[in-house]
Formats: sequence, C-alpha cells, structure tokens
Amino acid sequence: MSPGYPISNVFYRRLSQEMYTAVRGEGIYLYDQYGNEFLDGSGGAFVVNVGHGVSEIADAMARQAKKLAYVNGLHFTNEPVEELAREVAAFTPEGLDHVYFLSSGSAATEAAIKLARQYWCEAGRDKKYKVIARQPGYHGNTLAALSVSGRPSSREKFEPLLQDVTFIPAPMEYRCPENISFEEFGDQCASRLDDAIEAEGPDLVAAFIAEPVIGASAGGVVAPPGYFSKIRDICDHHDVLFIADEVLTGMGRTGKWLAIDHEKVTPDILTLGKGLSGGYAPLSALVVRSEIVETIAKGSGAFSYNQTFSHAPLPAAAGLATIRYLKDHDLVARSEQMGDYFHEQLQSLRTSEIVGDVRGLGLLAGVEYVVNRDTKEPFPPELEIAERIRKAAFDERLIIWATTRYLPSNNGDLSVLGPPFIITKVQVDELVTRMRSAIDAVEASL
Repeated sequence: MSPGYPISNVFYRRLSQEMYTAVRGEGIYLYDQYGNEFLDGSGGAFVVNVGHGVSEIADAMARQAKKLAYVNGLHFTNEPVEELAREVAAFTPEGLDHVYFLSSGSAATEAAIKLARQYWCEAGRDKKYKVIARQPGYHGNTLAALSVSGRPSSREKFEPLLQDVTFIPAPMEYRCPENISFEEFGDQCASRLDDAIEAEGPDLVAAFIAEPVIGASAGGVVAPPGYFSKIRDICDHHDVLFIADEVLTGMGRTGKWLAIDHEKVTPDILTLGKGLSGGYAPLSALVVRSEIVETIAKGSGAFSYNQTFSHAPLPAAAGLATIRYLKDHDLVARSEQMGDYFHEQLQSLRTSEIVGDVRGLGLLAGVEYVVNRDTKEPFPPELEIAERIRKAAFDERLIIWATTRYLPSNNGDLSVLGPPFIITKVQVDELVTRMRSAIDAVEASL
C-alpha cells in the first residue's frame, strides 16, 4: 500500500483514501503489491475492453517506440496514424471518412465543439456558435466539455467558468412518466430539441451533442427506437451539426462497434476514446463527415486545434493493435453475446429493496438505488449510497464505478459496470456474487 497523502509526492485524485498499489494486470483481473486479486468490473474507467496484459499490443508498442515514438503532426504524418485512420473509417458510418487523433475524451469533445464552430465560420455562417446538450450527460472535464455536460455534481464548483449552454432532457425509461409509453416519451424529448433550437435561434445554433447510449453519467441509458432518427431530422431541418459522443460507448462496449449503429443514424462528427486503445496508451479521435473537412480544406486549409500529442505514432500503434485484436478475437460480437448473459444475471440484484433499476446494453450496465421502489425516490445525496457500495465492492475485491447526483434534482445514485469483453460466464457469476454482497452490506447498514 502506498504511504498516501501527505507522505507521498503524488497528488492523488482522492486525498483521503488509502491507496493500494497495482503492480500487474492479467485478463479481467488486477493484482496489488501483496498479491490480492481484484476483478475489474468497470474496465477501469470503461477503458479496458480487450483485457489487461495483452502481449500483442505491448509488443506492437515496443516495436513502434524503437522505430519512431514521436513526431509533430504539423511536420510529418506517420505509418501507424495512416493505418489507424483507415481502420477507424472502415467501421464508422458511411461518409465519416476523416479521422483526427488526440489524447483524451475531453480533448475530443473540445475539438468537436471547435470544429463545429470553425466549419460554420468557413461556410459563411459565422453567427452559429451555440451548442445544445442533454441532461443527464457527460462529455469531459475541460471547460467547454464540462459546459456541455449535464451532470450537476461535476459542474457545481466550476459554474462561474462554464459557458452558457441549453440542456434538454434525455429520455430515460426508468424515469418515464406513467401515463405515456417510452416511445411517446422519446418523441417528446426529441421535440424539446426542436423547441430549444427555435428558442435560441436556428441561425445561432452550431451543434447538438449527445451520447447514443448514456454512459457513466446515467448508467447505460438506452433511448427508445426512433429517437435518434428524429434527432437527425431536427438537426438537418435547422442546419445544426449532430455530434455523437462515443468515447465510452464506442469500440464495441454496447455490442456493436458504435452505439449509434443500433439505430443506423449517421452523425456529422463522432468522438472516440477509452477503448480505442484499450487502455494501453492515451488516445482519442474525431471522425468527421467529408463535407466538413472539404469546406475547411477549401477555406483556411487547416483545423485550428493544436495538441502536442495529436497524430503521434506511439499511441496510434496502440490503437491499431487494439483494433486488430478486437477483430482477430471477434470481441465486438462477444460483447453482444456475453452482454445478454451479463444482463440476465444482473437482474438477480433486483431482490435487494434498494435496487430500483438494472439497465444497459452489451457489456455496459447501471444499477440505480432508491429509497422506495414504488415511488422511485432517490436517496438523499448526503448518504452517499453509490460511494458506500463502491467501497464495499472494493472490500469484496471488485472494482466498480460510482455515480452520484446525476439527476437534475442533484440526487440519484448508481453503480456502473463495464468489464473487459473477454469475461467468461463463470467470471460474470463471480462479479454478480461480489456485487450482491456489496449491496447487501450497505443495505444492512441503513
């Protein structure tokens, strides 16, 4: 165990928490310095899709590091970047043919917002600058990304620094009004985008951003069929770009290469991250519709977004090896197949009186906790239910993600799960058993 703060020189994310030292990863497990084995039930931060300790990826990175680790994207292109762009363009929707590589999901969101603004400027419509987003939703921690994130707990300390953004509600089946169907609720929520664009002024709105399946900020919320088709139509009607944030849900997490593939809708800009490199290197990307790139090529000739490690060969080599590993082992299909069993087994958690909902898609799941299952009343935030369950799970040697205060009412507790795609049925059973023990322990303490 690390000596922790204030003895260690590391500025930890949690300064009041004892820090175990991870020394090794293999498959779906992590090991600390004492040999304790932890089941990685969330793939870290929903990053580890191919598993820990994949030698093929490590070897590919080592070969590239020896050959060429870094060049600046202003001066050179390089082989891994060119090959990775071809691989990404092959599984993204038709028409999204150009890929801009960065090093984090937050950076990808920032770049997507700036690209939308620059595109409209170069298209001769420089009044368009506003972005509309959804609540709940999360798109990153940098200031523009946080500005479009509808997550009160992440925003509150930084509100004075954030841009003014209009939010519309995302359709959540668990929170659907009782007097209408989920499909009707989806239609109502989609129409709120039309209303918001009209209220802000179509000539001022540049883009709408949304996660096709809401990730950690709402625990695997899936929209009703037809919702994103309506969103696409509304954006087209008002000349608003649709940005699909696939940083968490892309790269097979929901059982398809992209979550937007479930509805066969094509965004104008798509962001990738996390599973793009499987956790082996910091890597993210924008995938952009050809017409947008062509407009900039014919105008200024350059995208005004500079980052030191954009288009770098070493992380690109990691991404290339990760995609090839996903393909060679058919892991996207496995995510779909194991996802069915995963969700079937997770339903057993509903026997707990504090579990209100179990939801998700593929190998992404959310467990929501409530005071009363009939009224769906959330726990008071000061009880920190999700965080207590996360700690109890850690005691069971299970790594999960805790989401708190995700609702507009500034409450709402979730555990979010997203194991590596290589997980077996026996390991799913093991995960669910440990999860049930953690929930039972916290429930008994209430």
